[in-house]
Amino acid sequence: MVYPPNFESKIGFEKIRKMLKNLCIGELGRKTVENLQFSKSFDHVKTSISQVEEFVKIIENESNFPINHYIDITPFLKKIYIEGAYFEIYELFDFKRSLETGFSLARFFENKSEEDFPTLKKLFQNISLPRFVLDKINKTINKHGKIRDNASPSLQNIRNELFQKQSGVSKRMSHILKNIQNEGLVDRDVSVTIRNGRMVIPINASNKKRIKGFVHDESATGKTAFVEPMEIFDTNNEIRELEYSEKREILKILIGFANFVRPYLNELFEIYQLLGTIDFIRAKALFAIQIKGVKPKLQKTQELEFHQAIHPLLFISHRAEGKKVVPLDVKINKNQRIILISGPNAGGKSVCLKTVGLLQYMLQCGLLIPVNEESTIGIFSRIFIDIGDEQSIENDLSTYSSHLLNMKFFLKNADSESLILIDEFGTGTEPMLGAAIAESILDELNSLKIKGVITTHYTSLKQFAANNEGIENGAMLFDNHKMQAFYKLEIGKPGSSFAFEIAKKIGLPENILKLASEKVGKDQTNFDKLLREVVRDKRYWENKRKKIRQSEKKLDELIENYTNDIKVTEKQRKKIIREADEEAKKLINGANKQIENTIREIKETQADKEKTKIARLELEKYKIELEKKEKVNEKSNEEKIKKIERKEKQIRHQYPGLKTSKITEEKLQKNIDNTIRIGDKVRLKEQDIVGELVEMNEKKWIIAFGNLMTTIEKDQVEKISFKEFAKHNRTPKSSKLSVGWDKHDKMLNFKHNIDIRGKRVYEALSAIKEYIDEAIVLNITEAKILHGTGNGILRQYIRDYIQTVENIEWFGDEMVEFGGSGITVIRFKK
Repeated sequence: MVYPPNFESKIGFEKIRKMLKNLCIGELGRKTVENLQFSKSFDHVKTSISQVEEFVKIIENESNFPINHYIDITPFLKKIYIEGAYFEIYELFDFKRSLETGFSLARFFENKSEEDFPTLKKLFQNISLPRFVLDKINKTINKHGKIRDNASPSLQNIRNELFQKQSGVSKRMSHILKNIQNEGLVDRDVSVTIRNGRMVIPINASNKKRIKGFVHDESATGKTAFVEPMEIFDTNNEIRELEYSEKREILKILIGFANFVRPYLNELFEIYQLLGTIDFIRAKALFAIQIKGVKPKLQKTQELEFHQAIHPLLFISHRAEGKKVVPLDVKINKNQRIILISGPNAGGKSVCLKTVGLLQYMLQCGLLIPVNEESTIGIFSRIFIDIGDEQSIENDLSTYSSHLLNMKFFLKNADSESLILIDEFGTGTEPMLGAAIAESILDELNSLKIKGVITTHYTSLKQFAANNEGIENGAMLFDNHKMQAFYKLEIGKPGSSFAFEIAKKIGLPENILKLASEKVGKDQTNFDKLLREVVRDKRYWENKRKKIRQSEKKLDELIENYTNDIKVTEKQRKKIIREADEEAKKLINGANKQIENTIREIKETQADKEKTKIARLELEKYKIELEKKEKVNEKSNEEKIKKIERKEKQIRHQYPGLKTSKITEEKLQKNIDNTIRIGDKVRLKEQDIVGELVEMNEKKWIIAFGNLMTTIEKDQVEKISFKEFAKHNRTPKSSKLSVGWDKHDKMLNFKHNIDIRGKRVYEALSAIKEYIDEAIVLNITEAKILHGTGNGILRQYIRDYIQTVENIEWFGDEMVEFGGSGITVIRFKK
C-alpha cells in the first residue's frame, strides 16, 4: 500500500514513530506503536482519529485518569501455558498492579456517558474482566508484593512456628552475647549478625576457642571469626528446616495459582492488549497536543483539501528556535488531480511535497494532523513516493535509473485511488531527454487519473501542465528583491527558478551570467522573465486588494462606532429631558401643596394676624428654597446638555466626512423660511420692541406687543428669530415658577400659538410640554404650534409627543393659506 519499503524514512514518519514510543507509559504501548500501520479502511481511520480526539479531551479535562502500572506481563502469561509453570513472586506483583489498572480503566469509562467518549467507551464493551482472578491474587500476596501468611493453612503454621523459633534464638543469642561482653571477649558495640542464614557472633580470632560453637566464616583479614554458639546450634537447624518448608509451600501456592489462572489466559491477553491500545492512543493524543493536531472532515473520495497545513516535524524544530512555519493550502480533486510545483531551489518545493505526503500518511495511521478543522481529506488506497538519491552500487543502479524504476512501478501499480509524490521530476540525465521522458510519464499518469504532487524545474513540463486538463501549475513564491523565499504555495501559475538572480546574488561574474543568458536564448529568458513579472504584479495587486479590504473594514467599524455613539447621546438627551420634566412636576406639586396648606392655616385661624404672618413667612421661606433648588436643577441640566454637545463635537471631529442622521442647528437655521407669516416673531425697525404677527393685510399688519394689539405698516417691521424674541421677553428665573401663580393673569397673557422654529428638538419639546400643560390648566380649546416645514423631522417629534397627551382631542395641519404643514393645530377636550 506504500512504496518504496523505506517510505516512512523518506517521508519523515520514522521520527514520528520514535516520538510516539517515547510518549508511551509502558512496553505494551511501545509494542503497539511498532505495529502501527497505514490503513485504507475509511471506517478504521475514522474510528482511530476519533479515539485520539476523545483522548485529547481526557488529557485536558480529566485529572483522575489511571496512568500507572501499564506493565507488560504477556511473557509471564505465555510461560504458564505449560503445565507446572508458575509466576515468580515479583511477576505476580506486576500482574496484580497491571490488572488493577485494567479494572480502573473499565470503571473510568463505565462512569462516563456515551456522548462524552463514544469510541473509547466502545473498546470496553466486549472485554471480559475476570474480577475473581484479581481477588485470587489479593488473597495470595499483600499490597507490598509479599506472600500472605494465610495464603494457605500450612504456610501459616510454618511461619508461626518459624517466628517462635527465631524469637527464642534471638533472645538466647542476646543473653550469650551479653555474657561474652561482660567477660571482655568482645567489644560492647558488637551485635549478632547472619552468616549462611544462621545467627552468629563476630569475635576476635584469638578468642574463638574460648566459646563453644562452630566457626562459619572469617573476615578477609582473618582477625574476626563468626561463631555460632553450641547452645543454639540445634535450634538454628530447626529454623533452617522450617525455612525450606516455607519455600516448598510457597512454590506449591504459586503452582496452584498458575493452574487457577490458566483457563482464563485468552481473556487476560485481551485485557493486556487493551492496556497497550489505551497507552498507544494516549501517546497519539499527547503528540497531537504538541503539534496542535485536529480532526479534519473525512470523505470517502480520493481527494484532499488542506487549509493552513503545517509540517509537524518542521513545526516542532521551529518552535524550539522561536520561529514560525508558513502554512500550506493545497487542493487535489477530480478536476485538479496533479499539482506541478515549480520555483527556486530552497524555496520550499520539497517541504511542500513532504507535507502533503506526511499528513496524508499520518491521517491514515490514525493520527490527528496540524491543519485547519475545515480541511477535507479523503482516503487513498496507496501512496507512492520518489524522492532523494536511490543509486545503488550493489545493484549497479545510477540515480536516474532508480528514478526510472520507480516510475515503472508507479505506472504499473498506481490507479485513480493512488497518491503519488515525485520530487525533481525528470532530473538525473540530459535535460532535454529527461524532460521529454518526464512529459510522457506525466501524460500517462494524468490519463490514469492518478492524483499527486510533483516538483520540477523544467519549463516544458510547466507548459505541458498549462495546456492539459487535470494538471495544475503551482509556484513557490519568492521575493526577487530581497532574494528570499516566502515558502508559500500559489496554485494556478508556474514559478520561476530565479537561477540568474540567485547566481548574481552569490557573486558569479557578470560576463559569465551574460554568456549563460545568450546560450539559453531569448525565448527561455523571456519566459522566465514573464513569470517573474506575473508574480510581482500579482503580489502588488494582492497587496492593493488587501489594503482596500482593510480600509473598508475600518470604515465600517467607524460608521458603526459613530452610529452607536449617536444613539447613546440621543438616549442621554431624552433621559435629561425626562428627568427635568419629572423634577418640574415635583416642584409644581410641592408648590401647590404649600399654597393649599398656607390657605388652610389662614382659614382655620380665622385670619388671626400672628398666625397669618407665620404662615406667610413659611410660604416665603419655601419659595426661596424652591428657587434655589430650581437654580441647581437648571444648572445641572445645562451642564449635562453641554456635555452631550461636547460629545457630539468630539464624534464629528473623530469621524470627519461620515454622514449623520442628526439634524444640526445650522441645518435647522437654513431650513427657516425668511418669508414673514402669521405667528412669526417681529421687531419694530430701529427700535427694541418685539412682538408677534397675528393678522396680515396688503399694507398693514396687526402686531401683538404683549397684551397690546397694534396696526403697523408692514415695511416698519422685520422678522426675528425665536431666540432673539425670547431674549427681549426673558424674565427672571425665579418667576418661572411663582408661588403666587395667578390663573386670571395667565389667561389674559396666554397666546394661542407658539413658535419653536430654530430650536433644537429637546428645546422645542420642553417648550411645547410646558405650553400644552399651561393650555390644559387654563381650559384652552385650541392652540397652534409653528414649527416650519424644513425636513419634517421637528414636526414628527412634536406630533409623536402630542399623541401621548390624553387631553388632546385632535391635531393636524393648518389650512394651506395660513401655513399648511408648517403649523400643527391642536384641539383640546372640553
